[in-house]
Amino acid sequence: MSDVPSKSRFGSKTSPLEGTSDEGLPQAEPSGGDAIAAFVAQVRAMAPATQGARGRLVFALDATLSRQPTWDMACALQAEMFREAAALGSLDIRLVYYRGFSECRATGWISDSSELARLMGKIDCRGGKTQIGKILGEARRNATAEGIRAVVFVGDAMEESVDELCARAGELGLLKVPLFMFQEGNDPVAEQAFREMARLSGGAWCRFDPGAAAQLRDLLRAAAAYAAGGREALRRLAAAESGAALLLGQMT
Repeated sequence: MSDVPSKSRFGSKTSPLEGTSDEGLPQAEPSGGDAIAAFVAQVRAMAPATQGARGRLVFALDATLSRQPTWDMACALQAEMFREAAALGSLDIRLVYYRGFSECRATGWISDSSELARLMGKIDCRGGKTQIGKILGEARRNATAEGIRAVVFVGDAMEESVDELCARAGELGLLKVPLFMFQEGNDPVAEQAFREMARLSGGAWCRFDPGAAAQLRDLLRAAAAYAAGGREALRRLAAAESGAALLLGQMT
């Protein structure tokens, strides 16, 4: 990324990622509580982060045109990540998104939920193909230069070389940066790719139903808990929230 962020049309500092334009398997698991509980179980098994330290999380979103309803939903839910992290330490989030014709951008590190919500509220979705490879490349740079703990990706499609994406996911795995791949809907091509990317990075995959705000909220909170405090953070989440306690109670 450039050291000097460009000024986007919506008035917030973002940087175009390298190579972008300035304009821009197994039987499917059921969605809902069982799949989310399985995701939380996978996160819980990972190595914990240092208690009280600042967590850094890349929050990556598909902002192509079909994603507008979920983008709006994510805008409303993103504060949950900060609230969850607050009890454990703190959380810095870098928003990365792609849309339109080869447009892929990243913000600086954001530590305030109102600032992230303000920024997201000014971004409109545009038609275009997926650019997940650029997001993984950005995460790789962040992992080596800025010490991120996890990457959350929310999307519904994959239109790239799955082998290339898996190679990049494996690199993140070697750096101990898990990918949490949250898939909206039932696209089998996306599912196969997202599952394998999550596996190679040491992360987790989970599907949520289109428009299911409660499911996405639980996933984002669990990811933020891991970024801020590791597996112990999920026990704290279960103690504070009946929904999380129900999920943890279903784990083997």
